[in-house]
Amino acid sequence: MAMRIVGRERRKLRIRRKISGTPAQPRLTVFRSSKHIYAQVVDDVAGKTLAHASTLTKTVKGNLGEANKTDAAKAVGHAIADQLKAKGISKIVFDRNGYLYHGRVKALAEAAREAGLKF
Repeated sequence: MAMRIVGRERRKLRIRRKISGTPAQPRLTVFRSSKHIYAQVVDDVAGKTLAHASTLTKTVKGNLGEANKTDAAKAVGHAIADQLKAKGISKIVFDRNGYLYHGRVKALAEAAREAGLKF
């Protein structure tokens, strides 16, 4: 019996058919919960996570204070970009993971662009 896939999961699968991370241009994927936001950079060819950051990592969490969720997403975007620049990666593919490109997802992406990532 086939499962019914709806909403964000269907959009996620449609996006993943089109984009994939390579060693030269890895995939930056975003997961958004009601409280936190997570970002990880994946090389799909090797199946490895190259970098990750979230509102729960020590470097980001210590700098947040009383920031709202959008400001926290910006901090995660800067943190992931800094990790990638340290590894010599500047070009990525952005995977919004089925979420609308709006609000916290957009804030994270724009902060990563400001910090020097190209996508």
